[in-house]
Amino acid sequence: MNLLETIDMAVKTLTANKFRTALTMLGMIIGNASVIAIVAIGQGAKQFTQQQLESFGPNQLTIYASESNASGLTNEAAQLVLSDVEAIANQADSVRELAPQISSNLRLSYQERSIDTEVLGTSPGITYVRNLQLKQGNFFTQIDEQQNTQVAVLGATVAQKLFNNQNPLEKTIQINGLSFQVIGVMQIKGASLGSNSDETIYIPITTMAEQLVGIKSPNGIPIDFLELSAQDKDSIRTAAFQTTNILTRIHGKKDFEIYANKSVQDLMARITNGLSLVLIAIASISLLVGGIGIMNIMLVSVKERTKEIGLRKAIGATQKAIQTQFLIESIIVSVVGGVIGTGIAVGGILIVAFFSPLQPLISTGAIILATGVSGSIGLIFGVIPAKQASQLDPIAALRS
Repeated sequence: MNLLETIDMAVKTLTANKFRTALTMLGMIIGNASVIAIVAIGQGAKQFTQQQLESFGPNQLTIYASESNASGLTNEAAQLVLSDVEAIANQADSVRELAPQISSNLRLSYQERSIDTEVLGTSPGITYVRNLQLKQGNFFTQIDEQQNTQVAVLGATVAQKLFNNQNPLEKTIQINGLSFQVIGVMQIKGASLGSNSDETIYIPITTMAEQLVGIKSPNGIPIDFLELSAQDKDSIRTAAFQTTNILTRIHGKKDFEIYANKSVQDLMARITNGLSLVLIAIASISLLVGGIGIMNIMLVSVKERTKEIGLRKAIGATQKAIQTQFLIESIIVSVVGGVIGTGIAVGGILIVAFFSPLQPLISTGAIILATGVSGSIGLIFGVIPAKQASQLDPIAALRS
């Protein structure tokens, strides 16, 4: 009997017991679908996280006043001030743009409409640091900042809430009772890690400090924190080093912390990769269970088909032919189950991509690997039943 005849007989045997064959395939289907889906969703989650972090802006560093010093004691006087920002701008050549920030949730109103939203006092550099794009008008300038001008740039959602479909440019809004002229509207950007640029209004930081929140300090205008962008990716370490030296010299001690956006990206990538590997390992157990199921069903099949095996051996079938048929049956069950599982996984991935912000990446490598592994499992776990069937004594088998 040649290989094609053996495959044909194996297919006919499997289709004769459709329900049992389907149950045997179930482990392979679940295992393959789980592995492929987890790999795809894990890659999608990694990409989504990186995109969220990158949306804050290129090559970004964030600087906060530290609440404790090296000894663990509280730095009650620790603060960053606007003159620190000027020093960094003048002395750190690896820094491209700076965006000092003072934030407060304030009441905005226009005619009969009013909302409470975040008002962010900052500098023009924030458009580069946070990768913000204008939809209409202009952003305020350094001259506006120097002159404490009462001008405002609205986030997309704020503009829609206050003005509906009207053009907000040149209109006057009230912020905590003070009049501000709208000079620009930002493009829709969306929320990123808890911060929603669309629900923010931007004004000059000096106007924010001196006219709205009224904060003062003997050292200058205090800021909540500072975001800055290095010249390029290769300059991030240098920018952090230069900034640390400048601020330490000015303050006489290191009473601040610097966080690199890229470090957070790398950390999140390691976390998502680690979680994906753990989930893949858990899902792979389904493949192992499926292999054990195949072996059990094939052993039962050997018992049920003892007479058939004895008859075939009596008319000349070799041990190799009998063993090959049972191996082919187990491989077919595994591979077909793997293919069905792949189809289910791809369908599930497309559904996730349609209904969620994640964009899972369908990995050809993961599909080939999972299908190959399922076929190999069928081969491995089919060896014992196939060997048992091939070693049956034909006379004893016929008598049974």
